[in-house]
Amino acid sequence: MKLLSLLTAGFLLMSSEMTFGQPKGNSQPGNPPDRARMMQNLKAHPNLEYVSGGHERHKLDLFLPKEESEPLPLIIWIHGGAWQNGSKEGCPPLRKGYTDHGYAVASINYRLSGHATFPAQIEDCKAAIRWLRGHAQEYNLDPDRFGVWGSSAGGHLVALVGTSGGVTEYDVGDYMEQSSSVQAVCDFYGPTDLIAFVQTPGYTNHSNIHSPESKLIGGLVLENEEQATRANPIEYVSEDDPPFLIVHGDKDPVVPINQSELLFKAMKSQKLSVHFHTIHGAGHGRPGFDAPELNEMVLKFFDSTLKGNSGEKEPAQAITSESTAQAESRPDPNERFRPSFEKILIRADKDNDGKISAQEFKASPDLFKRLDRNQDGYITQEEHNQLFGIKD
Repeated sequence: MKLLSLLTAGFLLMSSEMTFGQPKGNSQPGNPPDRARMMQNLKAHPNLEYVSGGHERHKLDLFLPKEESEPLPLIIWIHGGAWQNGSKEGCPPLRKGYTDHGYAVASINYRLSGHATFPAQIEDCKAAIRWLRGHAQEYNLDPDRFGVWGSSAGGHLVALVGTSGGVTEYDVGDYMEQSSSVQAVCDFYGPTDLIAFVQTPGYTNHSNIHSPESKLIGGLVLENEEQATRANPIEYVSEDDPPFLIVHGDKDPVVPINQSELLFKAMKSQKLSVHFHTIHGAGHGRPGFDAPELNEMVLKFFDSTLKGNSGEKEPAQAITSESTAQAESRPDPNERFRPSFEKILIRADKDNDGKISAQEFKASPDLFKRLDRNQDGYITQEEHNQLFGIKD
């Protein structure tokens, strides 16, 4: 408790990334499989380089069930972290046992905003998808059954992958003969319209130069509207987009729910297949996103879009649903005093490098030493997550 008080005073926080429970029990959707058994039943291919001679972040991990003989549908996880943190190591589809349900699972890294500004991030995501299609036969993947799933900044990128399937300007590099389109998109609370985002009451601090959105596009959103518009998934919505499942909490303090509402409305106007699920009382990934009912909803979505055997396209539907975050899933009372990591960076990260230096840290030097777990002179989101035992 003393450490928690110190953390509050020092503005260190619970992660803005989605929290998932540790796997346990059997492989039903709401009860992920035993990790040791699951790992025995899959083939892991870590750190595959999807851009030859590229950046150190141009790597992905691929996981395949051992016993499958037919070409596999693939779910690609794209991590969040405000486009400036995070990594492929946190892979919810793997932890939730999707390989036990007959899927291959990939988790990709991409260049962060500290490495390169937009469109580097979407270029990398599309390059990874093309690489996976180019190696589909080698890894027993079905190139016609690719889905993407991501949260927060990852939600933004999967939504952009889904809506920009026919946009060629973001396809650069190798395997250009392969498509970067996908057949299903699961977007957890991703930004979709940066201009509307930064003007939303209660979220206007995202319009300043230290915000993740400004760092992504390389300048203030409202002073660089053309570049911001290029980054908006909503800009590319068209009649050939794949089915979407969109999930957002109505108490999200980081990404306003209007981002998902706007995307749903745009897709509905194009008569696309889209399901928008609101979790009442849920924040930015918690509580509510670890509920068995939501796990089952996501699995059924991918089963219906990637495993349908009829050969006929189902009629497009725009539907909404809702649930309520259960009280036992809510954070402890002290959490309301913990600002998001993004908000900490906005206030403290003066050099825009996505981490907090000793010079930028305003609390005591002793507290900084306790938080700087690897003693490299910086506090990162990963170190914060390790401290609180939070998964990406």
